[in-house]
Amino acid sequence: MGTEELLRELAPQVLGALVRRYGHFDAAEDAVQEGLLAAATQWPAEGVPDDPRAWLIRVSSRRLIDQLRSEESRRLREESDFRRDPAATRVAPPADEGAAGDDSLLLLFLCCHPAIAVPAQVALTLRAVGGLTTAEIASAFLVPEPTMGQRISRAKQKIKSSGLGFELPPPAQWAARLDAVLQVLYLIFNEGYTSSSGPELARVELSAEAIRLARMLHRQLPDDGEAAGLLALMLLTDARRPARTGPGGELVPLDEQDRSRWDRTAIAEGVALVSAALSRTRPGAYQLQAAIAAVHDEAPDAKATDWPQVLALYDLLERVSDSPMVRLNKAVAVAMVSGPQAGLDLLATLDGDERVARHHRLAAVRAHLLELAGDTGGAAEEYRAAADRTLSEPEQRYLRDRADRLAAGTP
Repeated sequence: MGTEELLRELAPQVLGALVRRYGHFDAAEDAVQEGLLAAATQWPAEGVPDDPRAWLIRVSSRRLIDQLRSEESRRLREESDFRRDPAATRVAPPADEGAAGDDSLLLLFLCCHPAIAVPAQVALTLRAVGGLTTAEIASAFLVPEPTMGQRISRAKQKIKSSGLGFELPPPAQWAARLDAVLQVLYLIFNEGYTSSSGPELARVELSAEAIRLARMLHRQLPDDGEAAGLLALMLLTDARRPARTGPGGELVPLDEQDRSRWDRTAIAEGVALVSAALSRTRPGAYQLQAAIAAVHDEAPDAKATDWPQVLALYDLLERVSDSPMVRLNKAVAVAMVSGPQAGLDLLATLDGDERVARHHRLAAVRAHLLELAGDTGGAAEEYRAAADRTLSEPEQRYLRDRADRLAAGTP
């Protein structure tokens, strides 16, 4: 593992340790960034320490303590009627945390704070745990980047002013934060599986981290159907990753993938997880999405996909989720069962939904259905529109190539 990958893995663990101990989220976040910068500068020249996590916690803690003491000293100087030796500030030096456990899961629950709305909880946690940029989080939420930046800043300020602070809730209160935690992990995985921007289709380190955290969560809550369903969904989706790109890194759509390259061990684990969850709990959104993924993964080829079953599952999913992406994906199933025009009619209901009206996925799905309907000119136009709307370079190349081939009359 390279230094960059190691630092990305350790960052949320270190931040979790500092927040849990000191409770100052903003200051801890800044201190961890300074610690990561120090590591990125020193480790390549001096070598990675024997316990890199403990090293980062120690360096980041010292920076945080210096900052807190400096702020306390300034506050005392400004209080003319109250004098005290700044050295008396009760900030303990960092202990040796080399043997401490992984705080990533704790940090998830710490950031999913009841003082702020769930969307803000998710956005804040994506920054702290997932390491996503504001632009990436904005893309996941289908909102402009400045809007998301303001949302994250307000969330931090509201927690600070609430008086509750960043304190780990007792296990009995975990359920109240679970929905936000699951959504965070889902969005981290999605950004890793299909990057919203840049030259690479996937960011494997992100999806791997999401799967790791989902496993930890499932071990903590083995009877929760949605925790199991989310892990199953990740495994069933990630199992296809080896076949998603061609020799030159080009995107290969699901119906053209070489299924012999799919990870059958991950598929078997995912199917077992979702089957067990559905048999003992009321189906939730993640379980239903995992069940849909399982139908695709268990089909020997694209033509053998049980589309009526997929459509039935989407009908159930639509009842428990108001996401426009559910209806967008359902349109494909409708087209495969009832014909392309039926799918296009369903897509038309999303044209007025500002969350997806300008999203590249809406144009890409419409292009696909127009192509199935034989409207090659309309399909080429929509493929180009989709390419113009995505910041993912592999997706841009695929969509433009598809448009060019249709315009040239090449299947």
